[in-house]
Amino acid sequence: MAIWAPTSNRPQGSGLQRIEAPVTMRGYLLCVFAAFGGILFGFDSGYISGVLAMKYFKQEFGRPSTDPTAYHGHMYTTGEKSLIVSILSAGTFFGALLAGVLADWIGRRSTIIAGCAVFCAGVILQVASTTVALLVPGRLIAGIGVGFVSATIILYMSEVAPKAVRGAIVSGYQFFITVGLLLAAVVDQATQNRMDSGSYRIPMAIQFLWALVLGIGLFLLPESPRYHVKKGHHERAATALATLRGQAVDSQYIKDELAELVATYQLEARIEGGWLDCFRGGWKPSGNLRRVVLGMAMQMMQQWTGVNFIFYYGTTFFQQVGLKNPFVISMITTAVNVGSTPLSFWTIEKLGRRPLLIYGAIGMATCEFIIAAVGTAAEGSQAASYCLIIFTCVYIFFFASTWGPAAWVVIGEIFPLPIRAKGVALSTASNWLWNFVIGYITPYMVDPDEGNLRSRVFFVWGATCALCVVFAYLLVPETKGLSLEQVDQLLEETVPRRSAAWVPHEAFAVGEGEAALHRREGGVAGHRDEDWYTEEAEFGGSARWELGWIELLVITLWVFSS
Repeated sequence: MAIWAPTSNRPQGSGLQRIEAPVTMRGYLLCVFAAFGGILFGFDSGYISGVLAMKYFKQEFGRPSTDPTAYHGHMYTTGEKSLIVSILSAGTFFGALLAGVLADWIGRRSTIIAGCAVFCAGVILQVASTTVALLVPGRLIAGIGVGFVSATIILYMSEVAPKAVRGAIVSGYQFFITVGLLLAAVVDQATQNRMDSGSYRIPMAIQFLWALVLGIGLFLLPESPRYHVKKGHHERAATALATLRGQAVDSQYIKDELAELVATYQLEARIEGGWLDCFRGGWKPSGNLRRVVLGMAMQMMQQWTGVNFIFYYGTTFFQQVGLKNPFVISMITTAVNVGSTPLSFWTIEKLGRRPLLIYGAIGMATCEFIIAAVGTAAEGSQAASYCLIIFTCVYIFFFASTWGPAAWVVIGEIFPLPIRAKGVALSTASNWLWNFVIGYITPYMVDPDEGNLRSRVFFVWGATCALCVVFAYLLVPETKGLSLEQVDQLLEETVPRRSAAWVPHEAFAVGEGEAALHRREGGVAGHRDEDWYTEEAEFGGSARWELGWIELLVITLWVFSS
């Protein structure tokens, strides 16, 4: 395999390697382009941190205030700051849910393009605003567009990417989020000293460019082959596959992969794909409910790592704790974010999803507890300042190379085709829901006239990252190197802690059929086959159910404690 395409080394059962064509540079880049959608979320989330700290913005949007960070006696209130930042996530929450319907109705590609159009409408309102009353609706509408894009981009990339490089390609979405954050920090730095409306309107208006590039570019990409199969358009599916894999339509690779997609969908089509069906099946391995809970909890935990506290409020927080050059520090943290994410392109395929999530959470928790302890013991000292800057960068390195991309990768892999669009939508909506909650409550935790936690807020993020370790160990399966159809088999036949040893054993197109259906409908938990059977097959029956209830209890306790 070419060095430019980091691929999984997971073993495959006899004869299964040929089902998918070798990865070509052209096919790889076609799939990667869709990841550009991450820049919409990254830039829109990132520019607001700097804009809130700009002198002219405080004067234009603020009201008389005695706040020490006010400019000429003008400053927005804590409630207004909270609303301005968090309302974007409220919009994305509803946009993501709506995208789950549209993606199955008009297609994955068309939903993303529609999201770009809605996003542009929101940007127009933001640029035109001179008061909080207009800025907030603008960010809400832009958020709906981002919700369309974020939910459907993950779905689209997961469905079009070759299985050997799917993790690396989907990680590209997180990479472009970080690029958007960095570009926003650079633009904010360049305009911060302007004493006119250009200080905040220039960062806002630049967002048009990202939406135009993504929307126009997607007209040149094919629709998801799996969407065509779902609609019964097999010829269109073959054409799309040929484009994405860089093969002729009549290539044996294309015929084999299409046959596998069709056979799998014919099996899964017996399962309904409505919203209520996402919550059917109970907690058994093949149950849709279990997978939806996993996806939603995964995105919740990603938000509770606390990283968006830095990207949403970093500039104003650094001002509050007395650091000099807060704009420069914000640029440094976003640069670390960008530089660290590409590491995941290689590690997510070579090491896998589970190790990244487990050890990444350990690294983040360690950094956050150090920041909190030093900042509390030596508050206001130079040592505390250096510690905050250095370990914030290390913490962001761990997030950007592990939980940042891996959480998006996993939710794109765990759902069967009939509910995949809605499952990814629910998971993405969970991300935005908790994004909104954290964005809204954080100012009340750290602002001087509210909670005034200062560096002690990192005790909160450290504790939640410790819970992320437990969550990843108990609940997250190892899905590297598997097709989406094989992931479906894996989730039925083994448990997360032993999933890395599972080996694909039979293609749906050549005989899995009724046996797989029987397992899905609650028959046997699996079957022995000398090509794939390993010790985790013994971990069935009551032991598997016992672990399942432990997992359910962990999630339930975490949700209520939140």
